[in-house]
Amino acid sequence: MSYKYFENKDCEFYPCHNSENINCLFCFCPLYLIKNCGGNFNVIKESNGKDIKDCSSCLIPHKAENYDYIIKKLSER
Repeated sequence: MSYKYFENKDCEFYPCHNSENINCLFCFCPLYLIKNCGGNFNVIKESNGKDIKDCSSCLIPHKAENYDYIIKKLSER
């Protein structure tokens, strides 16, 4: 593929989402700390009352075509 895509089928957590051709380059989403990341996330409350993002339904970092989007969002910070 290219520098925008890396798939690690040997990872113990693969597949981490129910999708084909998962891009593992951004295994942990670099947009997690961005409030308006553009992803499909839910806000849930922890037992201590703190709000956290549940990004388990989001595939933005796992699709090669979203590489440029992620870089753009990071450069806006």
